[in-house]
Amino acid sequence: MSDPEEVLAGLVRAALAAEFGEQYARTDPLIRPSQFADFQSNVALSLARSLGRPPRDIAVALAARLAATPTPAPGGGASPVASAEVSGPGFVNIALADAWIADAVGRQLADVRLGVPLAAPAERVVVDYSGPNVAKELHAGHLRPTVVGDAIVRVLEYLGHTVIRAAHLGDWGTQFGMMIEHAIDIGDQATSHQLASGEFTAFYQAARVKFDADPGFASRSRERVVELQAGDEQALRLWQTLVGDSLEYLREVYARLDITLTDDDMDPESFYNPMLADVCAELESKGIAVISEGALCAFPPGFAGRDGRPVPLMLRKSDGGYGYASTDVAAIRYRLLDLKATRIIYVVGSEQHQHFELVFAVAREAGWLTDAARAEHAVIGLMTGPGGQRLRTRGGEQIKLITLIDEAVERAEEAIKDRYDDPELRQQIAEPVGVGALKYGDLSVARDSSYVLDFDRLLQLTGNTGPYLQYATARIRSLFHKAGRAPASVTGTIALTEPAERALALRLLGLGRAVAEVAIAAEPHKLAGYLFEVASAVTTFYEQVPVLTAEPEVRDSRLALAGLTLRVLETGLGLLGIPVPERM
Repeated sequence: MSDPEEVLAGLVRAALAAEFGEQYARTDPLIRPSQFADFQSNVALSLARSLGRPPRDIAVALAARLAATPTPAPGGGASPVASAEVSGPGFVNIALADAWIADAVGRQLADVRLGVPLAAPAERVVVDYSGPNVAKELHAGHLRPTVVGDAIVRVLEYLGHTVIRAAHLGDWGTQFGMMIEHAIDIGDQATSHQLASGEFTAFYQAARVKFDADPGFASRSRERVVELQAGDEQALRLWQTLVGDSLEYLREVYARLDITLTDDDMDPESFYNPMLADVCAELESKGIAVISEGALCAFPPGFAGRDGRPVPLMLRKSDGGYGYASTDVAAIRYRLLDLKATRIIYVVGSEQHQHFELVFAVAREAGWLTDAARAEHAVIGLMTGPGGQRLRTRGGEQIKLITLIDEAVERAEEAIKDRYDDPELRQQIAEPVGVGALKYGDLSVARDSSYVLDFDRLLQLTGNTGPYLQYATARIRSLFHKAGRAPASVTGTIALTEPAERALALRLLGLGRAVAEVAIAAEPHKLAGYLFEVASAVTTFYEQVPVLTAEPEVRDSRLALAGLTLRVLETGLGLLGIPVPERM
């Protein structure tokens, strides 16, 4: 075990058991980073009442145990604790031994997984993210659920979980009758040309205008929905055209962002259509769903509106049709009972929070969602423009996601134009830098928080930005290029003789914890924050510690530390889906 916090937690628990009894062997030791030492245990304050002793007395006894017992690290090697001192009302400040840190990073260097253990037990996880729609272009609001969801997926898979990606594809409902009818009006050739050009928004808007303005067109559109659901050959053919062209468009956008979703991961609403009647019948037979004003609704306990009346989850409309709530209920049943998921993560905007809580409540009432599984809404906040407003064009329309990507890359190319004369090389570098800046801007912020899109800030080479982390990796590669060595070729013993070396090594040991925290809470910003700390530490190391001019043995040790840092940064950025250019 190389995670310092886990190692210290074990030592503190052992000291508590030895000093106060075995009943305290499972106490949370409350280990935290400290500005006065490497770490700090606050457990003495939490035990004061149960032990009936002042917290400082408890802390003194605990510190004495930690300092006096030269407990070797798991697997042998140096003792982890260099000193344990009491401060304030009962904080125990713990400094790690330099030799233990050096041993631990040496083991991390030799480990193909960089000290990140596989999860035990592994779970079967469905991650519902991105939320694309057929015949509609992805807009700016799709960025966050797409990149956050993909980062969660990558981390879970790295930890050994079986992950089922599910991009809940909107491909069913009244709007498709509307678009099919519009396609019939303008003809196959015009439809194919417009969709092949990626003009989904214009196609949809033209159909919408006719639907809203022409009662006859609206009536025919509704009839087309019935025909589509009944398997009408012409309706199905045109619907399949809409779906096929939309998937081609999605492939291009996902590839541009390096999103791991494929056609096989599309989770279309139409897939659940045959299940809806059965789901409604089951819920009605169990007394969970009842007829209310002609519609079939579920009223889970604990949900009330501002007027105090129960909040319904409508499962079947009064006209016999089904809505998105019906599909979501069918989907959660399928995922739990058929896919045998033990965890379902919905990476969706905050405005859908009550809806998903209602769906989860119905699933629990139905007996589908039990203690053997859990479902959670990974809330996504807004990416806004200045003033906190939703991103819109001057005409009030939603900004296309591809427009954001293009602007990020163009700005990145402008930022590096003075460093590279070759236009082709500039473009090669600008693409990963621009895309990385845009994605990291999302991933570095707590997913349930909103943030303002500011390309000037996102593209800076200083601060917590994608380009700063990318530049840190480029500097390390440059160091190895000057040394005439390949980073992967450096192995051996690491010795820590300078404060900047020690600080960097200690940061590197936190990778496993950072990755685990992302998986536990579905919060990629925790890994992003950790990588920023590593990048900051290696920048200080690079500036303060001579590497290539050092004595051969010292140089090799420092190159090994730099090589390990590169692997940690590249692994972490890869888990976030951030591209890493070879040079910057």
